[in-house]
Amino acid sequence: QVQLAESGGGLVQAGGSLRLSCVASGRTFSNTPMGWFRQAPGKERDFVAAINSGGTSTYYADSLKGRFTISRDNAKNTVYLQMNSLKPEDTAVYYCAGDPDGSWRAFMDYNYRGQGTQVTVSS
Repeated sequence: QVQLAESGGGLVQAGGSLRLSCVASGRTFSNTPMGWFRQAPGKERDFVAAINSGGTSTYYADSLKGRFTISRDNAKNTVYLQMNSLKPEDTAVYYCAGDPDGSWRAFMDYNYRGQGTQVTVSS
């Protein structure tokens, strides 16, 4: 069974940092792009970042450039999201996804999606 398991979420004060991890099991994801998305309460799920299979190209939501960094370790079948200078508006459930068929910025275009990890940023 293929699974994506996110971890690393939690409660952090504004200005702090968190690093999310997404570990894949059941198959290798080293040959597919991976992405991160988030959904705040009462809002739609939004694209956060994506990375190509080799880790050499990354893409971000414009509003998050400079604060968030996506990376991957294919030997560990893991993708990361480093989040710095966190703001209360970053509070959301963060999801990872792998193996997109269409747009890398569309959550439902990914064949595999995790269950999410909660990030709460207090002011």
